[in-house]
Formats: sequence, C-alpha cells, structure tokens
Amino acid sequence: MSATLYGLTTCDTCRKARNWLDRFEVAYTFVDYRAQPVPATTLKEWAQHLGGWEKLVNKSSTTWRNLLPQRKNPGSDPEWTLLLKEYPALVRRPVVVQGDGSVSVGFTDNGFKKLFGK
Repeated sequence: MSATLYGLTTCDTCRKARNWLDRFEVAYTFVDYRAQPVPATTLKEWAQHLGGWEKLVNKSSTTWRNLLPQRKNPGSDPEWTLLLKEYPALVRRPVVVQGDGSVSVGFTDNGFKKLFGK
C-alpha cells in the first residue's frame, strides 16, 4: 500500500519526512497543499480521524500567532475549513494518509518506524 504525504515543499519537516521515506524505500506520493489545495471535506475527515481540529492545526506556528484574536476561535467545521483554506500553513505537517485511510500528522524517526513497520 502506498501512502500520501501532504505538506509544503519548502517545509523542513516535510523534507525530513520525504528523505526518511526515500531512505527506507517506502512508496509514497507527495502533495504540496498550497499548489493543490485540499478539499474542505477532506480537511474535515482528517480532523475527525485525528480527534478534532485542535489536532490538525498547528497553534504554535507564526501564522497562528499572527491571526486576529477573533479568527482563533472557529465555532464550526465550515469556519475551520475556511481558515485552513485561507492559511494552509496552519495545518500540522506533514499529514500522512495511508492506503487504508488512516491519518497521522507530524514526523519523528521513531513515529515513522512504527507507522511504516521499519
């Protein structure tokens, strides 16, 4: 089964994850979600798989800290998806979607070893 790695081409963490996958010869497809925006329904599915929007959004990012206070409290799924469409850098990186539909975020060497059985 192939995995899909969603992230930003310029993101150092995404580069590390891609290098890890290449080194361990794991088949994957990379999608830069600035160039190929993720549909709102997919963002909502990711949030559900991860346990909520809080798990999908990187609140320690500069982008989040620079948001106006009223933008930091979306009250509904459409408000969250609109925020992420407007600011794709808010999505934790990378997002990994396995062939079976499971979703995970972030990269660590040990985390990827568990995730990909290496």
